[in-house]
Amino acid sequence: MKLPQLVIISLLFCSNSFSGNDFSTLDEINTIQVFKYANPSVVTVTNQTLVRDHRSFNLQTLPQGAGTGFIWDQQGTIVTNFHVLEGARKITITLPDQSHWPAEVVGLAPDKDLAVLRIQAPADKLTSLPLGDSSQLEVGRKVLAIGNPFGLDASLTVGVVSALGREIESPNQRSIRNVIQTDAAINPGNSGGPLLNSRGELIGVNTMIYSPSGASAGIGFAIPVNTVKKIVPQLIAHGRLVRPILGIDVAPQQWVNRSGLKGVPVLRTIPGLPAAKVGIEGVSRNTWGAITLGDIIVALAGQPIDDYDDLLTVLEQHRAGDTVEVEVLRNKQRFKRSLTLAPPL
Repeated sequence: MKLPQLVIISLLFCSNSFSGNDFSTLDEINTIQVFKYANPSVVTVTNQTLVRDHRSFNLQTLPQGAGTGFIWDQQGTIVTNFHVLEGARKITITLPDQSHWPAEVVGLAPDKDLAVLRIQAPADKLTSLPLGDSSQLEVGRKVLAIGNPFGLDASLTVGVVSALGREIESPNQRSIRNVIQTDAAINPGNSGGPLLNSRGELIGVNTMIYSPSGASAGIGFAIPVNTVKKIVPQLIAHGRLVRPILGIDVAPQQWVNRSGLKGVPVLRTIPGLPAAKVGIEGVSRNTWGAITLGDIIVALAGQPIDDYDDLLTVLEQHRAGDTVEVEVLRNKQRFKRSLTLAPPL
């Protein structure tokens, strides 16, 4: 999408280009223009659940919560956080014109706290956001968040990138890495909304805050847009996050931790899949029935593997058919094997 010329021009011209009665600074003008440009793409996501009336025993639909989302394309695709939808039986999208549209779930990625919905609204009601490049962010850059905190729709807050490369926990206890930290106020209801740069481009999806009180304390986190750009097409195409596999079942992590080691313990390998083909071994039992620890994966594709979360993170960086090197610890000896990653079963 072509950016509005005014957003760019306002950053280039000095204040004497405005009328004598306009006391706005260049930064204020930019903020106003970005909001006017991006707000038509921001939606309210209402999560409803079914409960049974204890008197009549009839099922009733009750609001469970509300969050924010944004329009991805003119086919009615909406992106939000997974935790905004968790437990929902009915989802409604409210567009900026206050029209309400039932939504169907297209795909879920709890590992990344992302979800994709679809509504059957006409294309002329759907304005998508241009996508930025989160790899170009720097600490101190201006950012803007639009959302529905505490149900107050179309609320704008402004801040800066406070830090990069943070790590937070997803709803299913996976680590989400390389997260953006911002001091733009993010409160309950902002989840799933866009974090924008001063050009009105999407640079992140607001997902959580750190706060002892539950309200904004100036420490908010957003999933970077470069992660979103990888995940959303997979959710549209497959309904889930697609990652290649080694063909192993993983043993409990504490088996390794008790030995003071790091890595992913292999419980068993699946015949015909990459790990089995290169001779990786799972656990075994000795003649007395005691379990003997099998191979421990300590590195993959040149990256150290401390636990299962590390393993999944590296696999997400590759595709089925890629050849990678796996490093394994067996009986206190390390060895390496090259294997070709397989598609998910």
